[in-house]
Amino acid sequence: MPQTTILIVDDEAPLRDFVRRNLEKRGYRTFSAVDGLEALAAFEREPIDLIILDVMMPNLNGFEVCRRIRQTSIVPIIVLTALGEEQDKITAFDLGADDYLTKPFGVGELLARLKAVLRRSHWESAPPSSETLRHGNLEIDVEQRRVRRAGSDVRLTPTEFTLLTELATHAGKVLTHRALLQKVWGPEYGGENEYLRVYINRLRQKLEADPSQPKHLLTEQSVGYRFQP
Repeated sequence: MPQTTILIVDDEAPLRDFVRRNLEKRGYRTFSAVDGLEALAAFEREPIDLIILDVMMPNLNGFEVCRRIRQTSIVPIIVLTALGEEQDKITAFDLGADDYLTKPFGVGELLARLKAVLRRSHWESAPPSSETLRHGNLEIDVEQRRVRRAGSDVRLTPTEFTLLTELATHAGKVLTHRALLQKVWGPEYGGENEYLRVYINRLRQKLEADPSQPKHLLTEQSVGYRFQP
């Protein structure tokens, strides 16, 4: 199996080196960048499988780096920052981040989040199904990880695709917040309901005729979400 390559972007040298040492000790290949502009240059130059991205940096902050990368790539991004307000998390997810880790953090927590994101991106937990799900004009090719709506391709990030597939597989049934978080993000999760709010909204923007009046990706108040065919 090819070695997983991770780009670490942080202007704090001690933290950057701490993360690099711990990842390399576990067999990951790493590149480092000290600011947003250097991060974009490294991403264009090297084959990167995952990005660990600080927010508060000189020359270009992490939110803008995330926005620019999402214009051309679905590479997994974990935002790593001292900003802990819920609105900061929502901003990161709205821009396309896959996960959010607040400083200070432990190595175990970082590794668990990293593995969960890679699992969603590369189907490390199980072989992909060959099933194709069809609901009206929506077609989900599980093996090829492709979604088509009314005959046109819909570009989804790995996390968006996994969440949609989980909901569509159980069409008509209510899936609780905790069940969705643990199935899509991993067993390390359970209380991060803001993740679901942002990702469901992103799916509505891409799949619903009128995202403000969804007919298929429905909220079950205080319980979870339901896919209505």
